[in-house]
Amino acid sequence: QVQLVESGGGLVQAGGSLRLSCAASGIIFSANTMGWYRQAPGKQRELVATITSGGSTNHANSVKGRFTISRDNAKNTVYLQMNSLKPEDTAVYYCNARRTYVIGWSEYWGQGTQVTVSS
Repeated sequence: QVQLVESGGGLVQAGGSLRLSCAASGIIFSANTMGWYRQAPGKQRELVATITSGGSTNHANSVKGRFTISRDNAKNTVYLQMNSLKPEDTAVYYCNARRTYVIGWSEYWGQGTQVTVSS
């Protein structure tokens, strides 16, 4: 059974920092591209950042220079360090695991963790 369990969300003032964690089980973690997505009320889910199995990262323009994604394959965990938080960063943050095979692909989501940034 695949589980992605996020933690680290909460309420923070603008300019503050949070670190999200996502612990994975039931998958070959090191073979997956891991990602963080977010969804604000009334908006579509959007990409925040991804990190490939080889460690290459991609960050959305809206978070570049403020957020950093990283992974620890020994701990089956992906992190999102969020600095200089803004009220517009308020959303539910979801962890994602994706793996491409020769035929097909697999994708899993966590349950989400709320991040609220007050002005």
